[in-house]
Amino acid sequence: MALEITDATFEEVVLKSDKPVLVDFWAVWCGPCKMLAPVVSELSADFEGKAVIGKVDVDNNQEFASKYGIRNIPTVLVFKNGEVVGRQVGVAPKKAYEDLINEAL
Repeated sequence: MALEITDATFEEVVLKSDKPVLVDFWAVWCGPCKMLAPVVSELSADFEGKAVIGKVDVDNNQEFASKYGIRNIPTVLVFKNGEVVGRQVGVAPKKAYEDLINEAL
C-alpha cells in the first residue's frame, strides 16, 4: 500500500530519501485519481525495498503541491536525491510509471 505523505512528512519522506520516491498528487473527489489508485498500490508492492511510493492528498496538503506547480491531478512526480526527475500528468498505463521509477533507480 502506498504511503500517505503530508506537508509535515514530505521533506523527511521524499526529499531526504536515499531511494527514488514516486509521489501521486491526488484528491478524494478526483475520478481519474481513483482510476490510478490501484496502479499506485501495485507499484508499491512491485518496488518494495527499491523505491518509496506515496500519495499526497492535495486538498489537505497544499504546501508541496503548490511548490511543485501541481495544477492538474492526478500528477505523479518522481524524486531522486530531493530533485524532481520525472513527471506524469493524468492517468497513464502502469508501464509509464514503472519506466519513471526505473530511470531513477
